[in-house]
Amino acid sequence: MGEQQQVQFPQEVIDEYAALGVDLPALFSAGHLGTRMGVQIVAASADRVVGTMPVEGNTQPYGLLHGGASAVLAETLGSVGSMLHGGASKIAVGVDLNCTHHRGVRSGLVTGVATPVHRGRSTATYEVVISDEQDRRVCTARLTCLLRDVNTGDGAGAGKAG
Repeated sequence: MGEQQQVQFPQEVIDEYAALGVDLPALFSAGHLGTRMGVQIVAASADRVVGTMPVEGNTQPYGLLHGGASAVLAETLGSVGSMLHGGASKIAVGVDLNCTHHRGVRSGLVTGVATPVHRGRSTATYEVVISDEQDRRVCTARLTCLLRDVNTGDGAGAGKAG
């Protein structure tokens, strides 16, 4: 699914996690499902998360991008934004996801851009716009994450995306 890219985090975010003894770029990934589907995070901050996913390997029986694949991309990107908004003391847990599929895609790469709709103390909501290579909107999604305090038993340490 291509060469792995280094996620681009703002330096102040890297420094915040480093102060807690966490190497954020080394820790971060798209998660097992996202990795299996070829999700690549291109840039990440609490204000904007950008990621890509290949259509190939993520289609339904008619050869179109599977709606569930769009949902995985949307939840991954929105969860990363929520995690970064919450900071190192919170974990982001998705509690609501909705997706509207606008057009089918048969090949190439889709790109998702997550931007905040609401960022509070206990929840964060992101809109995710997924577009094809011609910059046509394929899917619009909205994800709300609960921001929970990190507990030592969570095993998350610096946060959970997805």
